Amino acid sequence: MLFAILLLAAVLRLHRLNFGLPALNDPDEPVFIMTAMDMLREGRLNPGWFGHPATLLFYLLALIVLLVGGVGAMLGAWSSADAFVSAVFSDPAVIVLPMRGLSALLGIASVAVTWAIGRRIGGARVGLAAALLLACNPLHVELSQVVRTDMLATVLMGWCTYHALAVAQGGGTRQAVLAGIAAGLACATKWPALLIVVGPVAAGLFAARDSRAAARALAVAPLVAVATLLLASPYILLDYPTVLRDLGGEARPMHLGATGHGFIGNLLWYVHDPLAGSFGIAGLLSAALGAIALARDRANAVVLLPASAVILAALATQSLVWARWIVPLLPVVAILAAIGLSMIADAVRPPGARRLVLPCAALLIAGWMAGATLRAQQQRADDPRQAATRWVFAHVPPGRTILFEHAAFDLLPYRGRLLFPLGSAGCVDIRSLLHSAPSHRKVNGLRQGRAIVDLGNIDPAALPGCSADVAILVNYSRYRAEPVRFAAQLSNYHRLLATHRLVARFSNGKPGNGGTAEIFVRGTVAPPPMSGRGS
Repeated sequence: MLFAILLLAAVLRLHRLNFGLPALNDPDEPVFIMTAMDMLREGRLNPGWFGHPATLLFYLLALIVLLVGGVGAMLGAWSSADAFVSAVFSDPAVIVLPMRGLSALLGIASVAVTWAIGRRIGGARVGLAAALLLACNPLHVELSQVVRTDMLATVLMGWCTYHALAVAQGGGTRQAVLAGIAAGLACATKWPALLIVVGPVAAGLFAARDSRAAARALAVAPLVAVATLLLASPYILLDYPTVLRDLGGEARPMHLGATGHGFIGNLLWYVHDPLAGSFGIAGLLSAALGAIALARDRANAVVLLPASAVILAALATQSLVWARWIVPLLPVVAILAAIGLSMIADAVRPPGARRLVLPCAALLIAGWMAGATLRAQQQRADDPRQAATRWVFAHVPPGRTILFEHAAFDLLPYRGRLLFPLGSAGCVDIRSLLHSAPSHRKVNGLRQGRAIVDLGNIDPAALPGCSADVAILVNYSRYRAEPVRFAAQLSNYHRLLATHRLVARFSNGKPGNGGTAEIFVRGTVAPPPMSGRGS
C-alpha cells in the first residue's frame, strides 16, 4: 500500500513537469538555476546569495549541472563548457527538467517521511492515510514541480520531527543529535526552518522528567543544529556582509499581491487560502479533530503541536503572506487529518464497518485533492504567457521590437529585437544579455533590491529605452488592482503605453503571477483588439 501511494505521488508530481518550457514561468527559478551555474563557471563554493539561504540546494543543483554537462559531452551534444552554457541559455529545459526532477523526488520523499511520522504516532493505518493525503495535496504537488527550496526544507524538517518523537519517547542523546543535524541542514536551506528545533527541545523537556540522558539531549539539538548550519553553509559567517544585504532585500514591508493583513488577518489567510484550499473543508475539519485527539497523547503532542504553532505564529508576524511558506506544515496537517479520521472510525460501532471508515474517508478526501491537483496543473499548462507568445508568432510580422517582462525563452526564435526590463539598466537587448551568459550576481546588482523585475520597477529615466512596437505585460493588471500601494510603478506603465493600444488579453482565471497576459501594440503592427483564454 505504501508503494502504491508513493507511486501515485510520483505520477502526480511528474505529470506536466515540463510546464512552460522553454519559458520559465516561475519567477524564482532563474535565481537558483543561474546561481548554481555561476558557482561552477567561476569555480567557487560561495553561492554569493543567501536570501533563503538555499546553500544546500545550490550544491545539489550544481551537482545536477555537472552531471548533465558531463553526460551531454559524452554523447556529443556539446564540445566545451562554453557550448554547454550557450545551449542552456538557448533552451533552459536542458537543466531545468532534471532540476525539477530533483524537486519531484524530494516531494515523494516528503510523502515517505510523513508516512514514517504518522506510523510512529498513530500506527500503520494513520501513517498510510497521512501519506495518501499529502501525496494528493495540490499545494504540495505544485511546490514539488518547481526549482525552489521549499521541498528540500520540508523533507529535512520532517526528518527532524521524526527523531524528536524518538527523543520524547526516551530516545536519548543520539536521537537529539540526529534531530539537530536535520534542523541545521533545513536552516541551511530556508532560514525559518530552524524553528523546527522547537520539536526536539520540547521533547527533551518532556522526557527529562524520567531520564538524565533526555535532560542532556535538551541542549544537544540546538547546539548540533547551529554547528551543522555553519558546516553546511560556512559562508554565512565568511561572507556575512552579503548575508545581511540579502536578508535586508527579503524583508520587504509590501509585495505585489502578497502584502500581509496583520497577525490575525495573516493567520486567517493561511487557514482559509492555502490550508482549506488544498485540503478542503473536510480535510481541515479532520485535522482540527486530530489536533484535539493528539493533545491527549502528551509524548507525541509535545513534539508536533508546539513546533507547528511556533512556525505558524512566525509566519503570521511577517509583513507578507505566501502560500509556499506554509508548505512545511502540510505534512503535519495531513497527519492530524489522518488522526482525526481514525478517531471518527473508532467511534463507529460495528467492527466490520469500523475498519472501512478510515480508508474510505481518506480516499474520498484524497480523491477530491487529486482532482484539484489535476485541475491546477491544467490551469498552469494553459498559461497566458505561452498563449501570448503564440499570438505574437501568428500576428506580428518579423523585424518588430518586442518588450516582455517574464522569462520568455520561447520568444527567442522570433526574428526581431527583444527587450527585457532589468532595473537600473533599463530595458536591455535580451539576445545580447544571453550571449554573454549573464551571472545572477550581475543581474541581482542591476535589480538593486527591487522585489520584481518588470517594467514598473525600472528607473523612470530609462523608459525611453523601452520603446517597443509590441509589449507583452504580465504585471500591469496586477498593479492596476493595487493602485494606491504601487502608484509609482503604474506611472511607468502609463507613460510607456500612452501611444499603444490593447489588442489581446489572455487569462487562465488564476490570480497572481502569470494569471493574465496583455499585449499592447503601437501603430498598425497587429489586427484589431481581441481577447481570450490561454490554450
